[in-house]
This record gives sequence, structure tokens and C-alpha cells, in this order.
Amino acid sequence: MTPLAYGNLDQFGKDPWWLVLAKVIVIFAFLVVMTLFAIWYERRVVARMQVRPGPNRNGPFGLLQSLADGLKLAFKEDIMPRLADKVVFFFAPVVSTVTAFTAFSVIPFGPSVSVFGTHTPLQLTDIPVAVLLVLACSSMGIYGVVLGGWASGSTYPLLGGLRSSAQMISYEVAMGLSIVSVFLVSGTMSTSQIVEAQAGNGTANVFGMHWDLPAWYAILLIPSFLIYFTSAVGETNRAPFDLPEAESELVGGFHTEYSSLKFALFFLAEYVNMVTVSGLCTTLFLGGWRAPWPISLWDGANHGWWPVLWFTIKVLLLLFVFVWLRGTLPRLRYDQFMRFGWKVLIPANLVWILALSGIRLLQTHEELSTGARTGVIVGIAALVVLVLVLVGLQRARRAPLAEQSPVDPGGRVGGDKGFPLPPLNLEVPPSPRAKRVIVERETVPTGKEN
Repeated sequence: MTPLAYGNLDQFGKDPWWLVLAKVIVIFAFLVVMTLFAIWYERRVVARMQVRPGPNRNGPFGLLQSLADGLKLAFKEDIMPRLADKVVFFFAPVVSTVTAFTAFSVIPFGPSVSVFGTHTPLQLTDIPVAVLLVLACSSMGIYGVVLGGWASGSTYPLLGGLRSSAQMISYEVAMGLSIVSVFLVSGTMSTSQIVEAQAGNGTANVFGMHWDLPAWYAILLIPSFLIYFTSAVGETNRAPFDLPEAESELVGGFHTEYSSLKFALFFLAEYVNMVTVSGLCTTLFLGGWRAPWPISLWDGANHGWWPVLWFTIKVLLLLFVFVWLRGTLPRLRYDQFMRFGWKVLIPANLVWILALSGIRLLQTHEELSTGARTGVIVGIAALVVLVLVLVGLQRARRAPLAEQSPVDPGGRVGGDKGFPLPPLNLEVPPSPRAKRVIVERETVPTGKEN
């Protein structure tokens, strides 16, 4: 397939050294500020959902609470476990943090602007396979989590690291497959060219049709958009997919033995990853820095420094969804979580890519009219939806009765080898030890005889 010529990569790599350094500092500052804001934002939003005030002491509306927490972590005592591998224990959070920051280097903030007389794009760099660079950075971030859990010399961090590695690898497969549809439609892997492919000036050619409105791939490729965002939540270990950090099971997960600045680096890496996947989602599916409709009707909306504002607003909206999920959904069981990734997301992705490839193949047949192409596309989409619905109904019918309704109190869900079921009447059964103590007290002679 011949890539569509949306942009020119020759504009990158020609900036003077001081401008490159300035871009690096601005991206670093943007991610740190977004992390501090996201922590405050999450606590305030969840507090609003739970009808409580949230942080409101440090600064106006509690805006300086995140900064106070960061300073507190910096001055805490740095504890090194006796059985830890000291070198790996130190470098593990560094690996996670560096890869999280590096992934944002290919995300475009806006079009080309003039900075002190130098014409430059609002993006650090871009390459023909920029999206693959982001996926590679997210893959390398797994090493920091796994090595941090292994090097701690403790059981719970090791279990958390193993959980995290299985989880992040599994959902990274689904995330990568969801991006394939964007490559098929846009014909490029460059982030700046993908943004240009979603332009709403009548030049976006999708499925053989010209779109006057912004041709956001979140609308045209909605299955890929939903699968990507679901995989991103699992990739970043966020609730309801925060199994590696399950406090009720693993104390704190892979970072249980970390304290002070090392823990702060893991904390920073998690929130930077949230901003990174939100920025990549904005670039791939929400038109990037381009203004949404009807703001796009204004001629100056996509010029100058205004696109930075649109990009930031879209990222904040996606971060709100992260917070919304945490305040709404309970944590999944680990087997349910892995089954959902391997048996639902990945097969649905493969079916959607196959259907989309067939639609793209139809575009090469020029003898078909526009109406015939549209009819075939709608028919293929309806067929895919019908197959998915039938598969879901068939799986629901095959589900055993033991999994659909709980058994008697004190029994097990799913048969004799299933999961134990607590009493449904909330009555705690008497302790066998308490019965033994009562019997012993009754049998002990008191020394009093009638």
C-alpha cells in the first residue's frame, strides 16, 4: 500500500542546539506539571464522587498538595532492604522513569511556529516509525517494574513484579493490534502525518470518501479506539486493572520495599505513562492538536500556539476517564482480567483488522461506484458486529450454572475446585479454637465439692 503524502519529515532534525534543548526542557516541565496536576485532579475528582472535600489545605483549592507530597518523599529516609540487589534496586525506578519521559519525544503539540525567528514544529522529533518508538519505550518500562520486584529480595514485590510483567505484556499485544487499523487507514506510522491525515479541510480521504468534518479515527475506527483505551488502562496498572499493586493482596506490589526518592520515581513514572498514553491516544484517534468542531470553523484555530491548548484539553479529558474508572469500578479478579485480555480484546482486534483490510482492498476496485462501496462497507461492519454478538450469546449460554449463581453459604463457586464463597448472611462462623477453650474450661475441676 502506498503511503498517503500528508506531511514532510524533512522539517525535523534542522533545529539549532539551543532550540532542541529548550524543547527537551519544555517537554520535561510539561510532564512534571501534568503529573502534579493529575495527582491533585484525581484526588479532587474522586472526593467529589464520594461527597467529601479532598485536598484543600496547601495552596488555593489544595493545588500545592502534590508539591508538598513530593517534598515529603524527597526528605524521607531512604531504606535499603538487607537482601536487596543494591545496583538493580537503584536502577529499576530509573529505567521506568526514563522510558516514560522518552516516549513523549515524538508526540506533536502543534504545527510549525516561529520561535525567536526560527521556524520549527512544536514537536521534539519525528521518524517514519514514531508510533513504534512509543510502543518500544512502553515495553522497556516493564523491565523497571520486573527488576524492581525481583531486586527487593522480598516475596510480595516479586509476586507484584511477575503479575505486572504478565499484565503489561498481555495488554501491550492488544494495544499494538488496535493501532494497526490506524496504520491501514492513514498509510503512515509517523505521528505528525497521522495528525495531518485527520485534517477536516476536505483533504482527508478515508474509505474512498472525503470528509468535511474532522475525520477523527475515534469515530471512524471506534472499535480500535475502545480497545486501545481499555488496553492503555491495563498497561498503566490503573484501576480496575491495578492487580500488580493490589493493597489487599500484595501490600503495595512491586514497589513495597521502596521509599523516599526511589518510590517517588515509580510514582512519577506511573502518572507520566498515563499522560503519555493519553497523548498518544489524542494523536492517533482524536485529531492530535487540531481543534474540535465547531472551533475548527475559526480560521486561526489550527495556527500559532492555539493548538497546544486543544491538545492539553483532550489529554485532560482522557485523564478524567482514568479517574472516573478508578472511582466507579471495583478491582477485577486476576483470572478474569487475563481472560478478558487474551480471549476478548485480542480476538476482537484480529476480526476488526481482517474486516478493515477487506474494506481497504475494496478501494482498489475502481469499477465500483461510491454507493456500492458504501453498501459493502456497511454490510461488512454489520456482519462483524453480528458475529461478535452471536459469539457473546453463545459463551453466555455455555456458562455453567455454578458460575452464574452462587451456591449455598460456605460452598464454592464453580464446583469443588472453584473459589470459596463467604457466608451470604454476613454471619461469622464460630472459631473451632473458641469451642475447644470452652470444653476445656468445663472439664477442669474447680476444687469445690458438695
